[in-house]
Amino acid sequence: MFDNLKKAFSDVSKGFSEKELKENDIDDVLFQLEISLLESDVAIEVIDSIKKSLKEKLIGVKVEKKTIENFVKQSLIQFINETFDEAGNIDLISRINAKKGSGEPFIIVFVGINGTGKTTSLAKVANLLKNSKFSLAIAAADTFRAGAIEQLREHTKKLNLKIIAQNYGSDPASVARDAVLYAKSHKVDCVLVDTAGRMQTSSNLMEQIEKITKVVQPDLKIFVGDSLAGNDTVSQAREFHKHVQFDGSILTKSDADARGGAALSIVNVTSTPILYVGVGQEYDDLIPFDKKTFLENVFDQYEINLTEPEPTPEPEPTPEPEPTPEPEPTPEPEPTPEPDIENDDPFEGIDTDDINKYADWFDIPPPENDKEAKNLAKKIRSWISNGRPKP
Repeated sequence: MFDNLKKAFSDVSKGFSEKELKENDIDDVLFQLEISLLESDVAIEVIDSIKKSLKEKLIGVKVEKKTIENFVKQSLIQFINETFDEAGNIDLISRINAKKGSGEPFIIVFVGINGTGKTTSLAKVANLLKNSKFSLAIAAADTFRAGAIEQLREHTKKLNLKIIAQNYGSDPASVARDAVLYAKSHKVDCVLVDTAGRMQTSSNLMEQIEKITKVVQPDLKIFVGDSLAGNDTVSQAREFHKHVQFDGSILTKSDADARGGAALSIVNVTSTPILYVGVGQEYDDLIPFDKKTFLENVFDQYEINLTEPEPTPEPEPTPEPEPTPEPEPTPEPEPTPEPDIENDDPFEGIDTDDINKYADWFDIPPPENDKEAKNLAKKIRSWISNGRPKP
């Protein structure tokens, strides 16, 4: 896996070890890195970030010749590690358990274009949740593609799960709503919604999926992309995220991916995590994405060091002995910090009805990033504490 990406990073590390750390030489090596990363399906904005990060670390830094290669490798590892950390992670099982006590089903909508393995990935997630003892209902909301309902029905038959379907040409949002109503009346834990494989260039079909998300208000939106499609998958992820703000991704066919750039690019471009990767055709061939495993596939395992790389300085003159410092005064005790109410979900503790009512009354659009979500959550809490006044 990821042989191309591994070679690109290895070549740039060796390239620096053969040159002085001067700006022109750094630019020459970084240009070769850019070409290699483009061939490994790394998005151009990700390449620019990697080049900028490396250049800032290397220009003017005194590093012994024999340690430059390792310093560059550790800088690359640190960049990739921080990229995945900034996207966060989603514990699907914990989220479902957290909502289970509310009596409402946990709703997951799957999006992506035809041919990426979206329906099969939905079935794999269904199998994973079934094995975790959750009850499930599957919504066949792909009412456009011929054979889509039959394909999903075959999966649900093998997994012994309930499917909610209508005729081809039916309103997909109506199918999804029916599945949610069924789940509520039968105390079902989860609803998984399959959608039509929409080309990211089709505005009408993208509007349809936006309608589905508005009707059923999913707890999680998952983009399914094909690892082997490379930059096409990155382009699809960028466009889908623009329209439906999905929460995370599943990458299929990762076991056959020799380039490896899609995972890094999607996380960087959308600031959302990779949840699972498909590694085969069986229902159990779905594994959680792990950044350490990704790094070990790109770099040799013994090279992985997730601490900030430090350059090895050239020998310096022995400093004069410092005078004995005076004893420091005893510091005053620090005030007890206020409890931190923030966590992965800024809306935790706020009733869903209050969120929807506030958004409707004050015509507030859905937040597009973490900062907007946190600000909106603060406004809603203030509005609630003031007695929920009408506008």
